[in-house]
Amino acid sequence: MKKVLITAFVLAISTTFVPAFAQFQGASSSGGFTGPGAAKRTNTVADILKNPIDDQRVTLQGKVIRHIGGDKYMFTDGTGEIRVDIDDHQFPPQPINEKTTVVIMGEVDSDFMQHVEIDVKSVRIVQ
Repeated sequence: MKKVLITAFVLAISTTFVPAFAQFQGASSSGGFTGPGAAKRTNTVADILKNPIDDQRVTLQGKVIRHIGGDKYMFTDGTGEIRVDIDDHQFPPQPINEKTTVVIMGEVDSDFMQHVEIDVKSVRIVQ
């Protein structure tokens, strides 16, 4: 009887968790985790400016179009412009300019009474 219970338990666990684990393992090639707290994959500057959510993780593709001063730059994806905060060490080793298409990943910084900006964690050149 004990073996039957153990077998039933193992079978129940394997049919419940193994498919979920396999789906999770394959997530990197199919878009990754999309549940609560996940970074949205289809962010636009317009969406962020319309509904800024502080600390929301975002991924944007576009161009860094001008330097404002210090670590502050303006970024556009064609839907709008947003200020981005990029530390020197976040830039790729290759130089970029206003014509270089990049992907930036970071977090929305939406403090009361201040401009919405993106605190950039990484910058990658699109080839």
